[in-house]
Amino acid sequence: MPRPSPGRTVGGVSAAAARPGVLWFRRDLRLHDHPALVAAAAGGPVLPLFVLDPLLWGPSGDVRRAWLVRSLEHLDASLGGRLVVRHGDPVEVVPRVAAELEAAAVHVTADAGVYGRHRDAAVEAALAAAPGAVPFVRSSTPYAVAPGTLKNGSGSPFQVFSPFQRAWLREGWPAPAPRPRTRWVESVASEGLPPAPDLGGVELPEPGERAALRRWEAFREELLPAYAGARDRPDKPGTSALSVHLKYGEVHPRTLLAGLADVPGEGAERFRSELCWRDFYADVLWNRPDSAWHPLKPEAEVPSDTGHLADERYAAWAEGRTGFPIVDAGMRQLLREGWVHNRVRMVVASFLVKDLHLPWQRGARHFLHHLRDGDPASNNQGWQWVAGTGTDAAPYFRVFNPVTQGKEHDPQGDYVRRYVPELRGVAGKAVHEPWLLPGGVPEGYPERIVDHAAERQEALARYARLRG
Repeated sequence: MPRPSPGRTVGGVSAAAARPGVLWFRRDLRLHDHPALVAAAAGGPVLPLFVLDPLLWGPSGDVRRAWLVRSLEHLDASLGGRLVVRHGDPVEVVPRVAAELEAAAVHVTADAGVYGRHRDAAVEAALAAAPGAVPFVRSSTPYAVAPGTLKNGSGSPFQVFSPFQRAWLREGWPAPAPRPRTRWVESVASEGLPPAPDLGGVELPEPGERAALRRWEAFREELLPAYAGARDRPDKPGTSALSVHLKYGEVHPRTLLAGLADVPGEGAERFRSELCWRDFYADVLWNRPDSAWHPLKPEAEVPSDTGHLADERYAAWAEGRTGFPIVDAGMRQLLREGWVHNRVRMVVASFLVKDLHLPWQRGARHFLHHLRDGDPASNNQGWQWVAGTGTDAAPYFRVFNPVTQGKEHDPQGDYVRRYVPELRGVAGKAVHEPWLLPGGVPEGYPERIVDHAAERQEALARYARLRG
């Protein structure tokens, strides 16, 4: 008669005998293509942990809080209700959980952010100082190529995208990690999730890993072939809308890149390039953490306006009351959906910095507060690119004309009419210049707060004085 099995084996280790490991979820709220989960499951039973960190929860806007809570609810459901949530400083909470569990290790996806790197170093030190010196094991990152990996010929970090992209393509990335058979730890006390904030009518799509994978499949099958041209049309559903899923790690870029491997055409090439931009900005921030809020190129930062008039103009921009339809549509989309089309993000950012002469940091903070996909690397480096203090190779003369941008990328005005109800009675592209209508600007819509042509010349003059 065969003897009873001593316990199912995970990675060759007896699950009955193995000490459990902690899988600390952060920006990796999924179970597929998860190298940290693979590493944790190879050692024995796994406790899935999420720490609600007040230093991250507090500054987040309600949109990001709502997305996080709902995404964690989906993750918990996929774990059969086993997700353990604790509240507090991770430097105290994670070692305490590891001690409760007598854990063999704490496994994480490496965090490349400024705060995350400092936090993880402190958690690692606290675990090392605890009885038993629990290892802190990093596996992979939220990026295809880990930030800090690529260097130019002189061994320095890249500061321009095109050479970074060539090195990125040469470097390549691993295949998606298989989902391991996992024995989850049961019956550990959880403090639970806070209720999702009431968003007051803000419309959010479905969060979670399953929604991310469904969105990816739909985009690849239906929109990817035309992506190269359609991505700049805010009036049409031409983008992937995956940025928020990537931010929370509900899908990994490795998975998307693997799905592009056998797809020919310009659409796939362009989408691959957009994933590279995400890696590039993370790499810039990794090598220059100060560039989160300080100019990457201080010598290119022009003086900004201050005072009562500057504050009034900022409020008009933030509320979508500038009198420039494409700008107002973008800012109202942000408040209504927690998202803005990428082309429009550049237009509204240029308007704040180069038409209103206000600091890019002010706009970046507003975006981070309201965007569901708000990510410090992509958001703030994108703002610096527009402001001329970042990685743009020829920044000082790039001033987006809001009328020209509207006519080119929203040629029939459908995007503007969707978000600016005061202009819904204006047909076609005339919606982009309501001040030229026979009856003047429609009732309820504001007059232009500045003259774009004059402010463009003022912006160029400020740059000229700076360069001179």
